[in-house]
Amino acid sequence: MMEKGKIKKEYSNGEVVVTWEPHKCIHSENCFKGLPAVFNPNQKPWIKVEASNTDEIVEQIKKCPSGALGYYFENEIENEDKDEKSELLVEVISSGPLMVYGKIQVKMADGSTKPQYKVTAFCRCGSSENKPFCDGTHKKIAFKG
Repeated sequence: MMEKGKIKKEYSNGEVVVTWEPHKCIHSENCFKGLPAVFNPNQKPWIKVEASNTDEIVEQIKKCPSGALGYYFENEIENEDKDEKSELLVEVISSGPLMVYGKIQVKMADGSTKPQYKVTAFCRCGSSENKPFCDGTHKKIAFKG
């Protein structure tokens, strides 16, 4: 269930559905630098899934460090993430977030749990307005660590 005030948009080409959750975005610019025909912040809508093939779109989404961009296949909606590897990877980004790759459950301060898929960026600077998740504030405050 989507949290109150949190937006999740979906864009489909009939084969893959691209999801975008702007509150998770840390503005790394990986998406539009890597595949500008699909991801163009100067146009509306800013995601045009018909501008490239499904494989290129999926590969670019996998490079999103925050998990703001995601995807699922139209014919696998009920089986989403069954093909994902069960192995987890945790990466410390120099002067940036703690990245966790893989399907995880995050236990929130209020005791609720939140499923996260593929990539999750956790705040290390302590200044995110979206804790425990990174919102890119580390760049604004010149966090070093």
